[in-house]
Amino acid sequence: MDENRGEANRGGQIRGTAGGTASVPLSVLDLVTVGAGRTASQALRTSVDIARLTERRGYHRFWVAEHHSMPGVASSSPAVILAHLAAHTERIRLGSGGVMLPNHAPLVIAEQFGTLEAMAPGRVDLGLGRAPGTDGATAAALRRTDRLNEGADDFPQQLAELTRFLDDDFPDGHPYARIHAVPGPVQATSPGGVQSPARPPVWLLGSSGFSARLAGVLGLPFAFAHHFSARNTVPALDLYRESFTPSAVLDAPYALIGVSALAAETEREARRQVLTGALSMVRLRTGRPGLVPTPEEAEAYDFSPMEREFVDSWLADVVHGTPDEVRGGLDALTKRTGADELMITANAHGGEARLRSYELIADAYGLPDLG
Repeated sequence: MDENRGEANRGGQIRGTAGGTASVPLSVLDLVTVGAGRTASQALRTSVDIARLTERRGYHRFWVAEHHSMPGVASSSPAVILAHLAAHTERIRLGSGGVMLPNHAPLVIAEQFGTLEAMAPGRVDLGLGRAPGTDGATAAALRRTDRLNEGADDFPQQLAELTRFLDDDFPDGHPYARIHAVPGPVQATSPGGVQSPARPPVWLLGSSGFSARLAGVLGLPFAFAHHFSARNTVPALDLYRESFTPSAVLDAPYALIGVSALAAETEREARRQVLTGALSMVRLRTGRPGLVPTPEEAEAYDFSPMEREFVDSWLADVVHGTPDEVRGGLDALTKRTGADELMITANAHGGEARLRSYELIADAYGLPDLG
């Protein structure tokens, strides 16, 4: 990577600043969840509402995640959603948490995120994962191959190729040396070009040790999926820090963790809301994915003993309750993991409950209302 470009990219674009009484920056991961009785259009409007609310309340970044073939998750195309969010926000960082690199040609991702960078200069993150974001059959349809392990095994090479396209620095003699991702740095070197050479900072995402080690070796920021792999969080972060090598991007490790959290006025109401997400996970894990159920449906559902055991285990890793209880849970998690940033995802049926939760958490930490 060109050192000057690396310096330009890391100038305030990776490390956030904690607001209010929070010890670390607070951010948001949105899955564009679709509840029973709601449409994808309504879900997308809710995502815009959440992005605007969290921007106003001083959250640091807002990411969307790539998922496929899940009726209750309408975030199959992060780049399209991010373009829409860029048109409705002004300050908050926007990014992918993440784009599943093996599902796409690296050049296509470089073009998409170069376009997003042109739309929202200096506030776009490119988070990358190596999982398919779906089941094996859907992954095979996405990639037009049934050799799925090949994509995961080739992740470091795909990442290197994508980085070359983003930086426009394939060496002479390389088959792609005359190919350029546009918008991108090549426009700055063209006659009369004034295109900024800056590009979105790359993050590696993971739920195990592979991406943790790779992010450390490459000196990249790392995002860990604590919200669905909580038992691996501390080992993965330890591995990331132990493996870290200073780079032009970062001189020290920077790790955020995704965490499920939902605040409500009462503990009972918070439990009622998060139970909808738990039932969604039961159905997903048993091959019955669907729309996010209503609180009434979740409360009335007759969980089998095995399902109840799963729900209890799942909810043990969801920080929920009153605002003070959620703040205490998030602070304890930060202290236990040493995370540099918390990325909160609120899984519930209705947009109203999710919006209210982010507002209550902001209030609990005294985040300013930026208007």
